[in-house]
Amino acid sequence: MQRPLFRRARRTLIWFAALVLTVSVSAPAGAAPRTAAPAATTHRILFDNTKAETAGNADWIISTSQPDPLQQDASPQAETDWTGALSSWGVALQKTGQYTLDTLPAGNTITYGNTSSALDLSHFDAFVLPEPNVQLTAAEKTAVMRFVQNGGGLFLISDHTGSDRNNDGWDSPKILNDLLTNNGVDDTDPFGFSIDSLNITTDDPVAIHDGSNPILNGPFGTVTGSILRNGTTFTLHPADNPNVRGLVWLTSANPSGTTGAFLVSSTFGSGRVAIWGDSSTIDDGTGQSGNTLYDGWNDPEGTDAAIALNTTAWLAGSGGGTSGGGGGTQLLGNPGFETGSAAPWTQTANVVYSGTKEPARSGSWDAWLDGYGTTTTDTLGQQVTIPATARSATLSYWLHVDTAETGTTAYDTLKVQLLNSSGAVLATLATYSNLDHVSGYVQHSVSLNAYVGQTVTVRFTGAEDYQKQTSFVLDDTAVTTS
Repeated sequence: MQRPLFRRARRTLIWFAALVLTVSVSAPAGAAPRTAAPAATTHRILFDNTKAETAGNADWIISTSQPDPLQQDASPQAETDWTGALSSWGVALQKTGQYTLDTLPAGNTITYGNTSSALDLSHFDAFVLPEPNVQLTAAEKTAVMRFVQNGGGLFLISDHTGSDRNNDGWDSPKILNDLLTNNGVDDTDPFGFSIDSLNITTDDPVAIHDGSNPILNGPFGTVTGSILRNGTTFTLHPADNPNVRGLVWLTSANPSGTTGAFLVSSTFGSGRVAIWGDSSTIDDGTGQSGNTLYDGWNDPEGTDAAIALNTTAWLAGSGGGTSGGGGGTQLLGNPGFETGSAAPWTQTANVVYSGTKEPARSGSWDAWLDGYGTTTTDTLGQQVTIPATARSATLSYWLHVDTAETGTTAYDTLKVQLLNSSGAVLATLATYSNLDHVSGYVQHSVSLNAYVGQTVTVRFTGAEDYQKQTSFVLDDTAVTTS
């Protein structure tokens, strides 16, 4: 779109600045090969128990010891070492040595950004919401969406319509649809799916064939299908989110269609999402006394354990691949600028922006470089550590270029450069100009594999000449590792 040829009123003229994102890794350049095997990355998983997950016959907890299940048994070997119908799930993860698990106990509130709270979502890689039976508050819905948008993994478990276990008028399909359509962050079908108001009595849904999908072929085994014992399905809306994908489908459904999906993956911002249509699948048949439970976890008609565990691994960034367009472990803080301030980024004045002149790709905030129509260099930056154990590292970002320039000359530029710890340029990774103007955002990514083990700086520098504005607008940035 065309912009007026005058300086933006939202900030003063800046004659020189630099957009700097510093990426630190733990070993210096040229370090000798490691002789010892690296320690496994620990992935942090939070299970919710604030939404009546134990109402009625439900017992959707990994342990009665909350928040820390290790207080019940510090070295569980069998599902009965922890008490809860999800104990098999928790114990299987715990035994790998690659996960730390906590439960958000009843009476607490789901939060994101309150770093002083040990159970704030900012401290976790993935959040499991297993068949909620209480509506999330407005603040909780915003917290969940910000968590995903900024790189977190969200695992939603639904059940059939009418599964209102605490009789408050809200069942899990209604609660989850409310999260997707009334969250205060993005109410326009952000994940690309909706929960169907159905009660399907029984089916054995079948997995699609995709040997490269990390959920269907992950570290915990191969998925061939699932069970459905009074559950629901999902309708896909790929026009709203092209990354949505149905992985397991009703036996009567067409996997090339949009209805009848039973296990779905998607992305939002820098994060990942998965949803499953029946809580019977995660039930291991053991739990607190007095509950009538069903062992769907080990039902031979499905591969439910592999689904739950592979999905958890993928959501936490440990699944070794992508599904639905997602990346690996996301390291940037505030990657979509949705806190409304730059931190932990550093910025030239008012680069982080919210408004209609240069709208965000998702959420409400973006980073708007240049756009003055006069000689300007603008920038933003963040320090992040890439583990030396990473097999790969990738920088990605969504870029919109809007200009008033005409013709075929590149007058205004945005450079993506890599610098060493002394500030010397190691490489120019990409260069964009007014000639790259588009009506919307385009995603770009570049490998940082060659620099794992080094301390580097990724710098975006937007430079305008003396007339006719060009705006370089960034959103949904990420540095991902696998």
